[in-house]
Amino acid sequence: MNDTTLDDRKAALRARIRADIESTTEEEDAAIHAAALSDPDNPPLTEDDFKRARPGRPPLPPEKRKKQVTMLIDPDVLEALKKDGKGWQTRANAALRKAVLGE
Repeated sequence: MNDTTLDDRKAALRARIRADIESTTEEEDAAIHAAALSDPDNPPLTEDDFKRARPGRPPLPPEKRKKQVTMLIDPDVLEALKKDGKGWQTRANAALRKAVLGE
């Protein structure tokens, strides 16, 4: 097993990406730019787009916002929820919704 930490691997990846970017020639950069501009699924943003832009998404109305709670959960239940990694709280909410509301 490799002893490098996740932070070390991220730093190494950033360094490789930075080196790739810095080694791009003007011709390659122009070709990349032209390809991006010709992408029909990703047209360039206009000044009007920026004028209409708003940060983030609009907040949910208060009655639809999730409520923060504190509760005690058995260690084995918590371990089972967390075993699949990130998103365990969303999965817990879905399991409670199904169990309580039958959805």
